[in-house]
Amino acid sequence: MKIEILGPGCARCETLVANTKAAVQELGLECKITKVTDIGEIVNRGVMMTPALAIDGTLKTAGRVSSPKEIRKLLVGAIEAGKGS
Repeated sequence: MKIEILGPGCARCETLVANTKAAVQELGLECKITKVTDIGEIVNRGVMMTPALAIDGTLKTAGRVSSPKEIRKLLVGAIEAGKGS
């Protein structure tokens, strides 16, 4: 599973990173969390407000800091969707 945090590295972005790490740890997953800070790449991916969260290349949230609980739900959904393919 590939998880990306898109944003310039502001405090809100760092909070989203921390919340994502907490959700990953709570689920016992082993995955890499990557920060995407290049503004050109962020815009090319359709993000107009940061921070944003992408899972396996699919944008899940943008413009807000998701809670660990919300991120857990997104991760479980991505896992379940992967099992169906």
